[in-house]
Amino acid sequence: MPTAREVVRFLKRKGFIEKRQKGSHILLQHPQTGYRTSVPMHPGDLPTGLFLKILKDAGLTLEEFRQE
Repeated sequence: MPTAREVVRFLKRKGFIEKRQKGSHILLQHPQTGYRTSVPMHPGDLPTGLFLKILKDAGLTLEEFRQE
């Protein structure tokens, strides 16, 4: 599974912008679609379920992540 930094980089390439950060969680939002998701910036890989939930909240698929 990817790290939190890899996920944030992927989301930013897809057009998401960083709205705010509270503690170790970054809230990202897409300006056109309005999709929002929160990514916890903890060391190591993200758990599988959390990673898939972040992609779902962002309106993206695992296949899109793998293609990047």
